[in-house]
Amino acid sequence: MRPRRPRTRGALAALAVTLLALSAGQTAVAARAAATTPAPSTAATVSAAQDQAARAIARSLTDSTWRARLRHAALTSGEVPVTALADRAAGPLKTTLATADHRIATAKGLDATTGSLLRLRLGAEAMRGALTSGTAPWVAAATSDDDTRTLVAYDRHGRSHTLDAHDAPAHPVYVLDIDGSAALAAGLDVLSGRLNSYGIGSAAPDAQPRVDTASGARTAGGGFWASRITAVELSDDEEPWAKGDAEIYTLVTGFGPDGAVRVDPVDMPYLDNDGTVYRPNQILVNWSNYKYALADAVMMEEDGSTNYRDLAKAIATALLTITDQGTYVPLVNAVLDAIPDDWWTDDPDYVDSWYTLARTDNGTRYGARGNGWMTVEPYFVQEL
Repeated sequence: MRPRRPRTRGALAALAVTLLALSAGQTAVAARAAATTPAPSTAATVSAAQDQAARAIARSLTDSTWRARLRHAALTSGEVPVTALADRAAGPLKTTLATADHRIATAKGLDATTGSLLRLRLGAEAMRGALTSGTAPWVAAATSDDDTRTLVAYDRHGRSHTLDAHDAPAHPVYVLDIDGSAALAAGLDVLSGRLNSYGIGSAAPDAQPRVDTASGARTAGGGFWASRITAVELSDDEEPWAKGDAEIYTLVTGFGPDGAVRVDPVDMPYLDNDGTVYRPNQILVNWSNYKYALADAVMMEEDGSTNYRDLAKAIATALLTITDQGTYVPLVNAVLDAIPDDWWTDDPDYVDSWYTLARTDNGTRYGARGNGWMTVEPYFVQEL
C-alpha cells in the first residue's frame, strides 16, 4: 500500500522541518563518530606507506633499463637507498617514494631532517642465482610482525602473490624495508631531547670526585665508574625471512644525583641477530649519573610501531609521578606500563628487562623475561 501524499502546505512544511531535524541529527552523530574514531596506529601507517611504495617499485619494473639498474644495485650493494636511486627512474616513482618516506618519518615522530629511510634488498641469498639470470623479481614490504604467516609480494603487472613468511620462495623477491640503524639513531636523538624537555633526560655528569662504592676510596675528578657489557645474547626465535636485522636499544633508568628520576637511552647497534653472542665491551651505566648504586635496564627493539615522541611522553608521564623516598625503587614496571597498548599487539617492542643492576655486579645477569642475558663488570673510565 502506497503512503498517502500530504494534502496541505502545513503538512508539507512539517515534513520539511522533520527532514531537516533528521539531517541535522545524522550530521551531529557523524561528527561525533568522526571525533571518536581513533587515528591509525604508527605501525598501521608505516605498513601502509611501505606497501604503497612496494607496489610502485613493482610497477616501475616494466622499464627494462631501470629494472637492470635496480638489479645491479641489489646484487652488489646489499641494501639499496631506493629513494635516491629512483632519481634515475622514469615516471612518478621518486615522488611516490619521497611521500612514503615523509609519512614514515612523521608517523615515527622523527624530525624532518631524518632523510630517506626506505631501503631495498634481496630477500634471501638463495634468490641471487635467479635474479642474476634475469628472472623478473617481485617486491614485498617487510613486516615487523614476528608471528605473521604470510607476506604479499607484487609483480610488475600489478598482480599480488601470497608468500609463506617462514619459507623463502625460489622466485627472487625484493624486500622494501626501513633503515633501522638510521631510524634508531634519529629516534634516540628525539627521545633524549624530549626526555630532557620533560626533566628526566640525560644531564651531563658533574666532574666532582666520586666515592668508589666498592672500596670507599675517592676517585680522581673527571673519571667515573661504569658497568660495562662484556657479552650479551638474545634468545633464538624463528623470524620471517623478509624481516631484517634487529635494532636494539636499552633504556637505563634510576635516580639522578638530585633525586629526580632519569632515563638514559643506550644504542646497541651490534645486536643484529638472536642466538648470537656479542662481545661489545660497551658502557651500559655511567654511575656518576645516579644517586644510588642501583639502576634498571629495559631493552627495546626499533620497528614500525615505535613513535619516539609518544614514547618519551608516555615514559615521562609515568616516571614523573615517582619521587625519591631515600631508598632505591625499581622503575622497570613503570616503564613497561608506559608503553602504548598497541605496541604489545603481534610484535612487541619490549625485548627484556634487568631489575636492580648493581654498581658492583660482576658476572652474568639473566633478563626477567628470560629472553636474554648479559655479562657485566665494573669498569673505571679514567679522564685523559
